[in-house]
Amino acid sequence: MLVLAAGACAWPAWAADPVTDALQKAYVPYRAALFKTNAGQAGESAEALKQAQQAWAQVTQLVKSQPTVPYANDALMAKTLTGVDGYYAVAAQQVAAGKLTDAHATLESVRDLLSELRRQNQVIVYSDHMNAYHAQMEHLLDEGPKWLQADGGLPKLAAQAGVLNYLAGLLASEATAAAQSSPEFKELLGAVTRSVEALNAAVAAGDRALIEKAIGQVKAPYSKLFIKFG
Repeated sequence: MLVLAAGACAWPAWAADPVTDALQKAYVPYRAALFKTNAGQAGESAEALKQAQQAWAQVTQLVKSQPTVPYANDALMAKTLTGVDGYYAVAAQQVAAGKLTDAHATLESVRDLLSELRRQNQVIVYSDHMNAYHAQMEHLLDEGPKWLQADGGLPKLAAQAGVLNYLAGLLASEATAAAQSSPEFKELLGAVTRSVEALNAAVAAGDRALIEKAIGQVKAPYSKLFIKFG
């Protein structure tokens, strides 16, 4: 697992309302905590979680003092605020106990809560496209090796690789103008795109050894893009 300066890039706010902007800013230390727990870095996980909790406290204060459209009349917002608080508290306990894998799984639930909040209020941010790619990628990583060994599994692999290719295209087309002008973003996105192209080429060739290799090379480029811009 690659080692990065997690959360070093606080990307400019993307939304038109203050609450969504605050949610996106708080997502930066959250990504760092998610990454550090997955990497098994106990001390850095604890620090990242502390920063994530502090950022979330600022979101909570803003929502209480300045409820804004589209969330002003949404009962799910209150549940989300307390839900994220709860997950952070549990994750902090798990990190303190050295249970980083459990903490990572707990933190995954934060992403689901925020995604559902945005979905219900018809708010779309770049993180939603990153999440869609992540879900498809994890499905491919879980099922791809099984399909590779099964009779008639190649057509399933081809279909799923095609979906991943489509979602990779959205990572490019739906990026903000600021991201698209960033050399670092272009480099990281290019690595994701090349990994998906290599997978699709291997599937099209029907080369099982190449397919297996390509599947194993999909996650790392995504992780790099996610931690900086996801």
